[in-house]
Amino acid sequence: MNEGPSIKDIDVDGAIQETAAEAMEALQGDTRGAFLRRAGLAGGAFVGGGAILGALAPAALAFTTGDRPPAKEFGTGDIAILRYALTLEYLERNFYLGATEHQRRTGFMRSHAQLLTFLRTVTTDESKHVEELKAVLGSKALREPRFDYHGDNTRIDTFMRASFIFENTGVHAYSGQAFNIKDPQILAAALSIVTVEARHAAVIGLLSHGTEFGISPNGANDTPLGATQVLKDVAGLHYIAKFYPAS
Repeated sequence: MNEGPSIKDIDVDGAIQETAAEAMEALQGDTRGAFLRRAGLAGGAFVGGGAILGALAPAALAFTTGDRPPAKEFGTGDIAILRYALTLEYLERNFYLGATEHQRRTGFMRSHAQLLTFLRTVTTDESKHVEELKAVLGSKALREPRFDYHGDNTRIDTFMRASFIFENTGVHAYSGQAFNIKDPQILAAALSIVTVEARHAAVIGLLSHGTEFGISPNGANDTPLGATQVLKDVAGLHYIAKFYPAS
């Protein structure tokens, strides 16, 4: 059977592996927020329009490594990818904050100790992801959308189902944009986030399904998803009531 070319066949001068090494070195002795700020990103003007997020998916079809960067309404280059990531992080962060507040008032997870541990962890992690992305984007950060979760973060069954979708979508979304990121430091930051999203996904998968599928829904290898598919999937949740593009 022809197994196809290896990385050595493609990366004959070692450039790919060298770039990957540089990206990972950027993580040593530093925080995502600090090296993102030092990246000094410059972004182009944001193309406006008050469309709901579902209308923002570009028409390009996804290919095996994801697809082109997010729709032009997010901007261009690494700025667009960070804005796209921030939108997804807003969605997760606010969902978990709402669940945390409901837990404080009602104790609806009192009989689910492991799920409560998951909630505490993801609420902290996703909040940090939002703050880190906002810190590097500064005035270029998108305004937080208006959300309506329809009470799905106040009931055990719907909370687990939505969390499973969120965390796995995050893994697919970050990996789908990896080949579009130009700045090695930004790539390193994305890698440091996607691994945490993957850990969240595995935990909620095991708690909600109790099977191998929950841990690895795609088997031994995940499939990166481009912005086209991710935005379509997110819009299908009907949680985003209003999207505010940057001016």
